[in-house]
Amino acid sequence: MSDIKKVFMVEDDQNFGTVMKSYLEINGFNVTWVKDGINALKTFLSGHFDICILDVMLPNVDGFTIGKEIKAKEENIPLIFLTAKTLKEDVLQGFGIGADDYVTKPFDSEILIAKINAILNRSKNIDDESTPSLFQLGSIEFNFELRTLTSGSKVNQLSPKEAELLKLLCLDMNKVMSREKALKTIWGENSYFTTRSMDVYITKLRKYLREEPRLEIVNIHGSGYLLKLNEA
Repeated sequence: MSDIKKVFMVEDDQNFGTVMKSYLEINGFNVTWVKDGINALKTFLSGHFDICILDVMLPNVDGFTIGKEIKAKEENIPLIFLTAKTLKEDVLQGFGIGADDYVTKPFDSEILIAKINAILNRSKNIDDESTPSLFQLGSIEFNFELRTLTSGSKVNQLSPKEAELLKLLCLDMNKVMSREKALKTIWGENSYFTTRSMDVYITKLRKYLREEPRLEIVNIHGSGYLLKLNEA
């Protein structure tokens, strides 16, 4: 089986797209390039891809909408938004959709390649078969492979990032998990926007874990987070 990674790219600028496609291919990627947002989802569903790179400002259907549609069909697919839009609201919207990174134009092509490789490699430690995938958190059972939290008859389905983050917390149970460790492992970098994104996921996990009153995620100021099960 070929280990060549397949990139799904949506970019309407002919010159920019030509250069980027060539650069990605020179660096060993197989690239499928779509120039119009209206054809994006159909083309994506017709193939198998390892990562998506989407421009935000596209004709007919914008990149954020395409990203949502792709995530609805294949939740685990890594996603990078590539755009000239730099407003904080736009960046947070991108991460809210589930983006792994948000790269603003102009950018260094070598850095983009490094980001792509980091994203594709980021889950190796999390998915390591030598680590457990089933955790008992008091009355809650966490199944990492199925991405489920089960408490009695109630089952909550986690997103990929929620599951990855909770597994890191479980592996460091009763110890401080550093913010940097989580950001580098799951998001591939430590920046203001990825930190904000992680905080959102921590809030979601706390909501799920309320089913077990003894369980809590403690914010250790300046260090990270601590998952602990208190005494009854």
